[in-house]
Amino acid sequence: MLNFILKRVGAGVVVLAAISFFTYILLYFSSTNIARNILGEYASQEQVAAKEIELGLDQPLLTRFFDWARHAITGDFGTSWFNSESVVQAITTRLPITLTLVVVSIVCIAVVATLLGMAAAVKRGWIDRLVQGAAVVGDAIPNFVLGIILVTIFAIQLQLFPATSSIAPDSGANAWVLSMTLPVIALVINGVTSSAQQIRSAVIKQLEKDYVRTLRSRGISEREILFKHVLRSAAPAGLTVLSLQFVGMLGGVVIIEQIFALPGMGALAVQSTTMGDIPLVMGVVLYTVIIVIIVNLLVDLINGWLNPKVRVS
Repeated sequence: MLNFILKRVGAGVVVLAAISFFTYILLYFSSTNIARNILGEYASQEQVAAKEIELGLDQPLLTRFFDWARHAITGDFGTSWFNSESVVQAITTRLPITLTLVVVSIVCIAVVATLLGMAAAVKRGWIDRLVQGAAVVGDAIPNFVLGIILVTIFAIQLQLFPATSSIAPDSGANAWVLSMTLPVIALVINGVTSSAQQIRSAVIKQLEKDYVRTLRSRGISEREILFKHVLRSAAPAGLTVLSLQFVGMLGGVVIIEQIFALPGMGALAVQSTTMGDIPLVMGVVLYTVIIVIIVNLLVDLINGWLNPKVRVS
């Protein structure tokens, strides 16, 4: 198991280094006139040149990257070029909002999709047709469209929830619940149908195997067979789908956060990328990649525990 973990961690470190390097290169070639954007259009050429020297923009690409990496390894991601806010502080104040939105949505998707997928696989009939039809419809409707519909009905017309987020640094639980409910519902509706379809297929595949018939012939109850044996064997497929949804959701909540005015990582990423704020963009990318690596590692560990064959693959 230790070798299994070390291999996954080593692979994660390589991925992190590669993504950091290529992201920095892309920012280097796509960001232009950064010093001018910071100082404004009325700044003199001498002021712009001095600002470029101050920010290290006059240095070669590799020199700039390795200087940034040397500090990043120690946890120093620098400060924003536009407002001098610490990159770590800017991210840590917004990251809990995005993580709360994504984690709560994934947990709800996992519970509902598992129940629907197992019911469709076991009962078949109308619920099976419903799950398969909903999977097609759910994939066809983007979550931001669902978000707009939810805001229109429940926030503007019925006024049951706020149309925009009321989350602030000193907000209580009530503000978090009211601000997060509609975004979570939009993400869950969009994600639960496809996950239920995948879990349904995995459960059906397990139900057709010989060990299920053997367990039934021994008089073991159907409930025990489903929840103790079939669900465990089908879990790796479901976990893989959920991990992919988590990764996609982590990068795809930008529009949802914009619709509901949530002060999360999405708005920060869009703003920093538009301005060419390289330290802030690199911080956002690095934190996001680290979270993805941790999630994938946890999924691999759970799959390795459920299926020992995974540990030697």
